[in-house]
Amino acid sequence: MSRPVSHLGEAALPLFEPDEAQPAPVAGTKARLPSYIKDHRARLRERFMSGGAAALPDYEMLELVLFRAIPRQDVKPLARRLLDRFGDFNGVVSASPERLTEMHGVGAAVVQELKIVEAAAHRLSRARVIGRRVVSSWDALLDYCHTTMSHRETEVFRVLYLDRKNTLIADEAQAEGTVGHVPVYPREVVKRALELGASALILVHNHPSGDPTPSHDDIEMTRRVRDAAAALEITLHDHIVIGKSREVSFRADGLLG
Repeated sequence: MSRPVSHLGEAALPLFEPDEAQPAPVAGTKARLPSYIKDHRARLRERFMSGGAAALPDYEMLELVLFRAIPRQDVKPLARRLLDRFGDFNGVVSASPERLTEMHGVGAAVVQELKIVEAAAHRLSRARVIGRRVVSSWDALLDYCHTTMSHRETEVFRVLYLDRKNTLIADEAQAEGTVGHVPVYPREVVKRALELGASALILVHNHPSGDPTPSHDDIEMTRRVRDAAAALEITLHDHIVIGKSREVSFRADGLLG
C-alpha cells in the first residue's frame, strides 16, 4: 500500500521545480514545443496506441508518464536515470516521494504523475480480486500482492479476509514496520475478522531484501495467528511472503503445521 501523498496534490504547488523550469517566452510570442520533441512524443503515443505496453520498453513507458509533468523538455535522459536508480518501471512508480525528489529533474509535478500511475495500478489489480473467490483468482491475487508490496522499502503486513465461500471480502494493511520487522498482533487480526464476519484469512507480508524465505519470527507469528483464529473457528488458509520477483506460500511449503 502506498504512503499517502495528498500534500502533493495541493493547487499551490508549482508545476515545475527550478531545475525543470523553462525560459520565459519572448513577449508577443507563444512558447512552442521543439519539433524533434513533438515528433518523438507523437511517435511514442502512436506506438503505444497501436501496440500497447508490450510495444514499448520500460524507459519509453516512463517517458509517456513524464510527458505531462515536463511538457517542453526531452524526458528520455530523466527516464533512464530513474530506471538506473530504481531498477524497473514498477520500482520507479513505487518509490517514495522522498527518494524520488533526491533525483535531479524530479519535482512535485513528476512525483504527482508517478503516484497517480501507482494508485491506478493498485486500484486496477485490486478490482480483479476483491469480491472474487480466491481459488479461481489465485494468480490475480498474487499479481496484486506483488504490485502493491514487492517494491516497498519497509515491511508491511496485510490480511485478506474471506467469507464462507472463500470470496475475498476485505484486504487491509494491519501494520508497517522497518526494513526487517513488522509488529503483528494476533488478537487484533482475529478481532477484525469477527467485525467483518470473515470465516478465513490469508496473511501477506513483504521482505524488502527481496528474498521471500520466511524467517523464524515469520513462522512463529504465523503459528500464533493460526492458533488465535482457530479458537474462534476461523481458518488460516495461507501466509504469503512477497519478495522482489517471487513469493513463498506457507501452505505450499508445508509451513502451516
